[in-house]
Amino acid sequence: PRVELAWAMKAHQHAQVYFNLISSVDPKFLNLTKVDDLIYKEFRKTFRDLKVDVLDPEELKSEGAKEKWRPFCLSFEGLVEDFNYGTLLRLDCSKDYTEENTIFG
Repeated sequence: PRVELAWAMKAHQHAQVYFNLISSVDPKFLNLTKVDDLIYKEFRKTFRDLKVDVLDPEELKSEGAKEKWRPFCLSFEGLVEDFNYGTLLRLDCSKDYTEENTIFG
């Protein structure tokens, strides 16, 4: 529980920074890491049918999903700082970060 709380606190800080970035810069010109294109390519290869505009929590947290997410995240060890930290995600990208619209993944 303490580790998850620490991750949630760090994720909240990151979410504030990232939300400010994506709110002030056209996202097509925004790179958050040096390997954004690789991450996206591998993400789409691994999660071909995952809808990202409106997320289903079950697709993120089920045992089957965790079996896919773990190796995906581990593949970026050494390339991305904090590659295995949790993150806050908006369930519906058209809405703000609120308690009802946010999941910790």
